[in-house]
Order: sequence, then C-alpha cells, then structure tokens
Amino acid sequence: MTTRPVLLELRGLGKSFGALAAVDRIDLAIAEGEFFTIVGPSGSGKTTLLRMLAGMEQPTAGDIVLRGLRINDVPANRRPTCMVFQSLALFPHRTVGENIEFALKIKGVAPATRKIRALELMRLLRLPEDYYPKSVTKCSGGERQRVALARALAYDPEILFFDEPLSAIDYKLRKTLEKELKDIHRETGKTFVYITHSLEEAMVMSDRIGVMRAGVMVQVGTPNEIYTAPRDRFVSEFIGDVNIMPVRRVEGGRLRSDAFATDFTAPRMPEGFAAGHLVVRPESLRFVTRDGEAENVLAGRLYNEYALGSRIQYQVRVGAPEGAHVFIVEKLRQQAYAGALDDEVRIGWDGRDSILVGD
Repeated sequence: MTTRPVLLELRGLGKSFGALAAVDRIDLAIAEGEFFTIVGPSGSGKTTLLRMLAGMEQPTAGDIVLRGLRINDVPANRRPTCMVFQSLALFPHRTVGENIEFALKIKGVAPATRKIRALELMRLLRLPEDYYPKSVTKCSGGERQRVALARALAYDPEILFFDEPLSAIDYKLRKTLEKELKDIHRETGKTFVYITHSLEEAMVMSDRIGVMRAGVMVQVGTPNEIYTAPRDRFVSEFIGDVNIMPVRRVEGGRLRSDAFATDFTAPRMPEGFAAGHLVVRPESLRFVTRDGEAENVLAGRLYNEYALGSRIQYQVRVGAPEGAHVFIVEKLRQQAYAGALDDEVRIGWDGRDSILVGD
C-alpha cells in the first residue's frame, strides 16, 4: 500500500466518567483516504472514542489533531467531518432528494445545483433517479442506508464516521452493503472511520483494524495481521472460531499440553515465552488417517457438523464425555468428511499452522 500522509492523530486521548476510564489514553494515526475500523465488544469504549473524534464528547485527556491542528475545542458543526448513525437520523417528512440536499441547502447552494449534486450521489449509491421525489419513509432499510450515506457525502467531509450503520439490517443485505461501502470508499477516496462489534464486517471492508478492550486499543493492524498474528488470547477469540489450548514451553523447543498429556511442535516461539495458549484456526485442522500426515495429532469423536454454504464445520470432542475438549474443524464442501457422526477420528495440524499467544 502506498504511504499516505497522516490525516487524523490521537495523542494520549482519554475519556473518564468519574473513576471509569471509558477510553484510556489512546495513541493512533489514521492516514488520509484510509478505511479504519474500530472493533470491540459492548462496553469496550469504541462509541465513546468515535463521539470524541466527531466532536460530540469532550476528551478529559490528550489531543485530537487534524492535519497538524489540535481540534479538541472545535464543535462538531465546525469540523470537516460527518457521522452516519446506526439510527440513520433521516428526516421522515422529507423526500429522498430533500434529505440528500439538506447540507447544501443550509450552505445556500442554489436549488438547481443541489439537485444535480443529489442525482450524482444517487447514481454513486445505486439509487434510481426516480427515487428523488420519493418519501424516505417508503424506502426499504437498504435504500435508507444509501440515502443516509449520500446525505453524508453531500457535506463533502474530509472524514466520514460510521456508528454501526449495518447492525440493524438482515444478513444478506448487510453482506451486500459491506461490499458497496468498500466500493464507495475506493470511488470517493474519502477517509472512513467505522465502528462495529463484528470483526467479520471489519475484515471485509477495512485497510486497518483497531481492536478495543476495556478502553484500550489492544492491537492495530491489517485484517491479515489481526487474523494471523493476534497479540493475545482476547484478540484471537474475538476474531472468530478458534481452537485454544493452554501450553508451556519444554525442552527441545516443544510445547507441553498438560490437558492432553502430550507435546506439540511449535510455531515461531516468541522471545521469553514460558507459558500461554496455542491457537489453531478451524481451517488449519484436518482429519488424518495415517501416521505422519500431521506433526500434531489428537484422537476424538465426530460429534456434529454444521453446513455453512461453501464450507462445513465439524465438531470433534476429544477426551472423556464428561470433560471433553471441543475442537472445530472447517473444510470446503468439496473436501467434506466422508464418514458419519460418532465416528472415532483423528485430527491434526502442523506447528507452522498454529499461533502462540499470551493471556
């Protein structure tokens, strides 16, 4: 990726409510034209952080710097930014065109020029031109999402902030709009700062992702970095199904799993690593039938399977039924397991296909 200048910088940014540090002194730089997504569970501080960036909350520590200028005290309506809310906040008594043109009307732009710009944005957002006079209340959920985004773009902001705009719509439409948002980001070249509790959503759209926990930005990286090299157990579990085993380092550069009374080969060992967790993604596990097919092997029972369209997930239980460890194996449909439920199976993986993380 081409190096781009920093547009927005957070320097020790914090927000406290009494003794609670909702956002705990975050340092972060967002590049011009970047699609940066902040993810985290409820209560992690991501919404409070976004509200500070948009000028809707006042920081209690640190600075927000836009193009080198501190903007902590600049009110929201004076910042070159715009927010797309989860509720969309459209004007129900106005038409599609009137909603989109609202910012231009406030600026005193002539009606004919406003309409030209509104129609341009409708084409960009894949809204038919004959929707211009349509009441926004007669639009579907996906259409209202597009109207809200067109209205935000009409402000011509330098940064668009998104507060979980896709969380309230159905799965199929959400997947469509994720791709459209990424396309619109590319076409407009605007800087997008997006928050969501869904890492899957973030993985699809983002240039970089910041993972938040308890007010702290615990890891920042590209989608590939977050997925393949999580910094700790929290990040590894937050980004999807994982198989996690407590392990400790033993002689010979191997890992000892006391839970399974066996040793495993290790991926690259972090310096000073003594104990932690071995993470194996479901797609890195495989069914093995012969010795030597995998460096690490566990025996278990095939308990269930789940069809996921082009993929199938299998649940394998290892150990006694009353205390079995559950493993998830994921395969492409073309590579489906040929046996039946309750089969005795062996699952395996190679050291290079696992990840070591701390607590």
